[in-house]
Formats: sequence, structure tokens, C-alpha cells
Amino acid sequence: MARFEFKLPDIGEGVTEGEIVQWLVKEGDVVAEDQPMVEVMTDKATVTIASPRAGRIAELRGKAGQVIQVHAVLVVFELDATAPAPANGHTNGTAKPEVKDDGPAATAVGDIRETLPGMGSAPKAAPPAGLATYFNEKPLATPATRKVARDLGVDLKQVKPSGAQGRVTKDDVVAHSRGPSAHAPTPTHAPAPTQTLVGDERVPFVGMRRRIAAKMQQSVNTAAHFTFVEECDATALTNLRARLKPAAEQHGVKLTFLPFIVKAVVAALKRHPILNSTLDEAKQELVYRKSYHVGIAASTDAGLMVPVVKDADRRSLLDIAREIDRLGSDAKAGKSKTQDLQGSTFTITSLGAEGGLFATPIINFPEVGILGVHRIKEKPVVRDGQIVIGQVMLLSLSFDHRIVDGHVGAAFAYDIIASLESPERMFLDMV
Repeated sequence: MARFEFKLPDIGEGVTEGEIVQWLVKEGDVVAEDQPMVEVMTDKATVTIASPRAGRIAELRGKAGQVIQVHAVLVVFELDATAPAPANGHTNGTAKPEVKDDGPAATAVGDIRETLPGMGSAPKAAPPAGLATYFNEKPLATPATRKVARDLGVDLKQVKPSGAQGRVTKDDVVAHSRGPSAHAPTPTHAPAPTQTLVGDERVPFVGMRRRIAAKMQQSVNTAAHFTFVEECDATALTNLRARLKPAAEQHGVKLTFLPFIVKAVVAALKRHPILNSTLDEAKQELVYRKSYHVGIAASTDAGLMVPVVKDADRRSLLDIAREIDRLGSDAKAGKSKTQDLQGSTFTITSLGAEGGLFATPIINFPEVGILGVHRIKEKPVVRDGQIVIGQVMLLSLSFDHRIVDGHVGAAFAYDIIASLESPERMFLDMV
């Protein structure tokens, strides 16, 4: 029986390795051409790699969480005599028992999740008799949603999607589990969790969560963090936003506080260029960046992501608001493009309604500063010697003390606060 070695294909420009997030097949499975086999994460994207051939899985090279090099053997297939010969002509099923292939060329990596097609196209399989009427051979879903499906014993192929771009959501899975097909068998490729004690469950620490952990650990281990916290009277900002909201809505834009904060940050970065720099440790040089690309941290099912508002200094308030809305929607839908997640020079993390009193945000390395924005609350403030009720929020800023001195970080913070407390000042040089 002929054997066919499928190698990890080029997933994107500059990508040399990928982390196995989860296998969708197991050794011994008979797979169809174009059937999803494995999810692989790189620094640029998470992709689902499909089977290039029909055949039986003889070997899986690597476990969940393992990093594998591009062009290393990923899967070994057994091809029977009736299987179609590889398109490269290396074997006809009898002349050469070992077949090697570098795999199909990957499509350009754009979305944060996309499927790499195998060679050719596979016919769509019909749903198993007696089960759900809906059936999709290659459902789209995030790793978190797939885990929920495994835990509930739901076959994602039978779940009708409601998410963007035909994506199955966790709510879809839960709703499906409560329907007639709630007792659908667990997919044969789903690995059973390893139980140690009653109530305990062990799952692989892989994928986006491990990438986030590695980035956070790198930041903490490298940058010398110090945090500066101060109050900001946002009463004038709150009133200005309320006045501008109707006009923004006429342009189809939802105006939040973030565009104002982005503008205040950019103005302060221009006054304190050291905060828009990075340290090239290899060359021991400070690199002062001339572009103002502001990252906006966003919470998603896959973990914390930082989409980037490019050239924020050259955008209007409305344009920034549109871009923040687009980037946030794409991130939560799992379809962020690679270019939208790269190149930030300074980051803002908005903690929203769950912001608490204050926090110590971790720098988005290799940047040298980050701004944490907390919930606006009604609090007593003193104006002209009188105690009145004001709209107050706390700002938490963390800096890399190797680069930013304490008084510089404080001056930067107070410049941001001054702009937010008197937002009309921003209109003097606002694009």
C-alpha cells in the first residue's frame, strides 16, 4: 500500500513554523479529500488545514501544543490501489511505495481564521440518515466553540450557524444540544479530556491563549514596568460626546469615548516622542517612530487581541470611530486581517463597565507604554471651591522604566488628562 507524506505548507510570508492547536482527525481515520484535518496557529493567523488526498491516516506527526516547522512532515497517509495518484506524478500506486509532497501552496493569509484547501475539491457528504437535516462537511468555528461542542457531545457538522460569515457560535452549539439531536454521538476525532480527580479536567494549553501568555511573559520579563494612576474629570468630555452623538449617528457612526481618548493620546505622544519609541536591543538603539498607530485591546472568544488604528494622527474623530467599530467587530467575529493586528506604536486598553477602581496594565511589548481606561463614575469633585457631582474616570498607565523616566510618564499622563478634561483643546490641531 502506497504511503503519502504531507508536509506543513507555507502558511504565509515570513512564517517558518506553526503550533498545532488541535487535531480534527486521529490515526486510523479514513478521510476524504478536502476534509479538515488540523488547526495550526502561527504568529500571523490560525488556519485550518484540509486533507490533500483521500486515504487512511497512518501517522500524525505532532501533538496539540507542539511547534512544527514549515515543510516538516505533518501527516502520513496510506493510499489504497483505487486512490487517485498524486498530481505531481511521483507515484502511480505501484512503482514507488513512498510518496512525498510539500503540500498545497497556502492561500494568502488574511483572515485570522481561514481554511487551507487541499488539492482539488471533495464532494459534499450527505448527513447521516436519521440525524439532523442540516449538514455542513466543513463548519467554521473558533477553538472555544469547538471545545463547547466536544463537551456537549455535539457534532458541529450538524449545527446550523448564525454567526458572521457562516460561523457556528457557542450559542448555536448550546441551542443545538437542547434540541432533538442533543444525543448526537461525540465526533470520533474529539480527544477525550484526561480526568485526574472527580470534577477536574485537563485540557491542552495551546493556541491563542498560549500565544497571549507568551507575549505577556515576554513583556513582564523584559520591560521594567511601573504604573501611574490618576483621576480624570470627564464631565466636559461626557457633555461634548452627548452633543456630537446625534450628528455622528446621521453619518452611521456610533460615537464612543474611545475616539476622543485616541486623539488625546496622539497629541500627548507628539509632545513626548519617547513614548512612541521602541528599543532595538540587538543594536542597542532607540527607534523613534514617526507613525502613530494606536492599538485598541479587544476581548474575544479566542482571547485578548489588539487591532490597530493606523495613522490615527491623520484621521478625524468620525473616521477613528468607524475604524474602531470595524476592527472590534472583525476581532469578535474571528475574521481580523493580519495587517489589522500588526504595527501598533502605543496601546489603549479600555476596561469598560468591569474596569474596577484601577489596574496595572501590561505593556504590549515592544512598545514602551500602555493606557488603561476605567469606567466613568459619578463622584464628588471640587470646582471653584465648591463640591459638585462630576463624571470621573481613572486612568492607569504602565511604562517601561528602562526607557521612560517617572517624571516623563507623569507629564505624558497629565497631558492626556488635560485634553480629556478640556476636550475643545483637541480641536485646535485635530484632523
